[in-house]
Amino acid sequence: MGEEDERLCDARYIRALLARHGFHFSRARGQNFLTADWVPRAIVQCAGLDGTQDVFEVGPGLGALTRPLARAARRVVAAEVDVSLRPVLAETLAGLDNVDVLWADVLTLDLPALAAAHFPGGRPVVCANLPYAVTTPVLTRLLGSGLFAALTVMVQKEVAQRLCAAPGTPAYGAFSVYVGVHARPTIAFDVPPDAFLPRPRVTSSVVHMVCQKRPLRCEAVFFRLVRAAFGQRRKTLLNALSSALPLPKEELSALIASCGIAPSARGETLGIPEFESLADAYEKNGDGHNDL
Repeated sequence: MGEEDERLCDARYIRALLARHGFHFSRARGQNFLTADWVPRAIVQCAGLDGTQDVFEVGPGLGALTRPLARAARRVVAAEVDVSLRPVLAETLAGLDNVDVLWADVLTLDLPALAAAHFPGGRPVVCANLPYAVTTPVLTRLLGSGLFAALTVMVQKEVAQRLCAAPGTPAYGAFSVYVGVHARPTIAFDVPPDAFLPRPRVTSSVVHMVCQKRPLRCEAVFFRLVRAAFGQRRKTLLNALSSALPLPKEELSALIASCGIAPSARGETLGIPEFESLADAYEKNGDGHNDL
């Protein structure tokens, strides 16, 4: 790790750097900058970079992760929404000829156009310290795009647990299913609050996701069922689905039972195969009700 990399994780240097450029933290954007230099190294190691990959970074901040990524990857393209960081990154990323910064919001960025322009013919990986307020929509866009080979992201620990949760556990929900359809997630390590400036109130976790989408025969129906099942977690599967699907309750009960699932079960106990079985059965036996 170079001297500049270490300085970018030094709280005194960070304060001086930001003061020099007149930068002020934005609570709305959830800006927390790393002050523990072991974290960027660990993220790069977790991502498995060997100099041949292209990397898309979301929210480079001061460049504390960007710099080690640039040394470990073939190319880094970073998207930063806060244009007030432009002079800061111009200074901290100076001399890195394999880094491009896009001043754009990843939530509105045209990801296919990005891939075509910057990563032609390949599948880049994502590395990011994600703003906690937009973690779910950002991950939904990145995973749903199908453009990336893997994601290594730092998120709030509770979110990390949801991403990796198994059926029947308290953290398991609709987003757990969505992630499971698109990737194989694992929690790599935790990052304590004192590793940031300002210090957040929560512990963070780094999650590594290998992107491998599960082919679904009835994807629209599948996710409609998932949303309905988790929309009313306290209800039985039969009652939760009956309020969302245009089937008489008796028919719906029989359809659920035909999949080997008890109508009295709760949606939070079902895994992806069970939801897929329900979607296939509904698609085949909906009798004209398939208006999803």
